[in-house]
Amino acid sequence: MEIPSYPASRPLDLTDKPLLDAKFSVLQPRVSELTFAGLYLFRNAHDYRLTMVGDSLVVLGRGYSGEPYCMPPLDEDAERALAVLWGDGLGLYGADEAFAERCLKREGVVAVEDRDAFDYLYLREELATLPGNRFHKKRNRISYFAVRHDYDVAPFSEGYREGCRNLLEVWRTMATGEEEPSFRLEIEAAAEAVEKAELLGLEGVVVTVAGEVKAFSLGERLNADTTVCHFEKTDPFMEGLSQLINREYSRLLFADCKLVNREQDLGDAGLRSAKLSYHPVELVKKFRIRRR
Repeated sequence: MEIPSYPASRPLDLTDKPLLDAKFSVLQPRVSELTFAGLYLFRNAHDYRLTMVGDSLVVLGRGYSGEPYCMPPLDEDAERALAVLWGDGLGLYGADEAFAERCLKREGVVAVEDRDAFDYLYLREELATLPGNRFHKKRNRISYFAVRHDYDVAPFSEGYREGCRNLLEVWRTMATGEEEPSFRLEIEAAAEAVEKAELLGLEGVVVTVAGEVKAFSLGERLNADTTVCHFEKTDPFMEGLSQLINREYSRLLFADCKLVNREQDLGDAGLRSAKLSYHPVELVKKFRIRRR
């Protein structure tokens, strides 16, 4: 199915950042995709486009399998815009529970939970300190790494770009033709995030060993009390490093945030197990919504 043609529909561009930042500041989203960087960095992966439907700004996109969808309209007149979009046969992706409840007040609307897309929400202080017995295995992994490597932790800055690029090349070499397309596209998005971090308002931390970048993490503020970690990459051959970079992101960044959103697992069993092992306080539900 082709994405319907709407007046002034156009690809997402870097110049749209002030407009979308203002929309999200009012919206205070809980869903990880709803930041400018989250959309912009995956604009090619999902063919993101902006359009006006009535008085509402709408993001159009495609799933990894090619199906077109719209995201929740970004203005108060969302219901009127959805009537048009649903009339054109588009499903809606990325609705949180509150938005889904609004939609279900209409007759003939079906909402389906998308478990693979649920965001994992954690207490930032817990990730930063790893307290008590629940986290003793995480602390042990960090200790295992620390006694074997002389490492440094620093805020991400321009001087670490080349090292981050080199680390991403390690991940690229691990990809095969049989990998899910989301793996390759996520690496491409991470590479652009490294290049444009300051322009996109991303903050991050890096871990270096013997002067080489072995891990980095990049994220931003999602809403008033939540940060979202968009990218986290580590040397896959260094045990305990993933636990360390996870901790350092929460320890050093966004100290005024209560929560950390670490995005979805995309149905990957290993990733799901790893995310659950950090004891999320909530899974932020996302729904796919359509008209019968």
